[in-house]
Amino acid sequence: MEKVKPRTLSGFMELLPARQTQMERIMEILRRTYSLYGFTPLDTPVIESAEVLLAKGGGETEKQIYRFTKGDSDLALRFDLTVPLAKYIAQNYGQLVFPFRRYQIGKVYRGERAQRGRFREFYQADIDIIGDGELDIINEAEIPSIIYKTFNALGLKRFVIRVNNRKVLNGLFEVLGLKDKATDVMHIIDKLDKIGKDKVLACLTDDLGVPGETGEKLMTVLESNDPIAALEPYVGVSGVFDEGLDELKTVAGHLEGFGIPAENFKIDLTIARGLDYYTGTVYETTMLDHPEIGSVCSGGRYDDLAEYYTDKKLPGVGISIGLTRLFFVLEDQGYLNDELLSAPADALILPMTDDMAQAVELATYLRDRGIRTQLHCEKKKFKAKMNYANKLKIPFVIFIGEDEIAGHKASVKNMTTGEQQLLTYEEAAAVIGTGIGALNSGTVINDR
Repeated sequence: MEKVKPRTLSGFMELLPARQTQMERIMEILRRTYSLYGFTPLDTPVIESAEVLLAKGGGETEKQIYRFTKGDSDLALRFDLTVPLAKYIAQNYGQLVFPFRRYQIGKVYRGERAQRGRFREFYQADIDIIGDGELDIINEAEIPSIIYKTFNALGLKRFVIRVNNRKVLNGLFEVLGLKDKATDVMHIIDKLDKIGKDKVLACLTDDLGVPGETGEKLMTVLESNDPIAALEPYVGVSGVFDEGLDELKTVAGHLEGFGIPAENFKIDLTIARGLDYYTGTVYETTMLDHPEIGSVCSGGRYDDLAEYYTDKKLPGVGISIGLTRLFFVLEDQGYLNDELLSAPADALILPMTDDMAQAVELATYLRDRGIRTQLHCEKKKFKAKMNYANKLKIPFVIFIGEDEIAGHKASVKNMTTGEQQLLTYEEAAAVIGTGIGALNSGTVINDR
């Protein structure tokens, strides 16, 4: 029979065991951190009715979606976690308590061209706070705290959370007479970091016909080291602008209370995040040493999450981490901490006789005390068994031979130091537990 060559499709990530362990650690940190803020876990189906998923879609979304039929059913793979959330809340509205706070870590699928760092199947890690009719601004002020806490727990230090408010932008464009060109202007100023002030001004004046004086006024505000002060002269002209500025001040005013250091936060008036979708505060998080990577966590405030499924007004605020892409970048740039324990077991028991009773007993004893224990019972030579432990980087190996059986003890070898001790079960559990604690004391990311 002709063999089929095993291969993984382009744009799909498969990890070897040690790397998968690191990915699982990151997910667990996210779950633990989100839970600290009162978010509940949620899991929605990967496959949905195409009609449901594309209710607010079309355009690029419909081009990228994985869509197929099964019998008479028109089905699709979810392309994000927000649309399924909207469906879920509309469907379960009467059984939920608002504000509804959920987190979800799950795979999504987009049939776009695969390239370095961009995937067709990838994990997203989302949180959202959904209100019933209204949602207080304090929820928008809390989001940077969650981002900061999450990245700190992962071990990232050199990052900045950039914040803006869409009402400020829309109001500013209105005040400057650019309301009809707002979308085009935003696309141009979004390139400010890449092409610089002079080229942005040239694009505004030459391509859009923006008066030179108006362009200079806009640049003065956008490039100010004190954005709030630069915005003050425009107060009182536009109600939308005034509302947005008040909201931006509120978010910035709660930074200290939420425990966010000044170096990890910046008001950046060029941040837009979805010209039509987001309506208030918007967020982008970038790594200071790798700005070329772009945003590693983004989101914002929206007015009506489930407008395509219900007449209920459900405003919300949320953020999303492209987890697979972030993991790829961290690995590529050498940020993953390979010193952390990635072995599938803390201890490997090697029976040295045909009598397995005490080895089984010890394995159960250690597992009952939270020590991940593997029992190696294969008929292999001693060297092969030790190679097995070394290749998996299992930190402790326990030998159970005739002497150990006679004394009802265990010989415990620290594979890092080479030290070997004859110990009681209780002593063995203590030694292994202390050693594993030390191996797990670092963070999953080393931010140099």
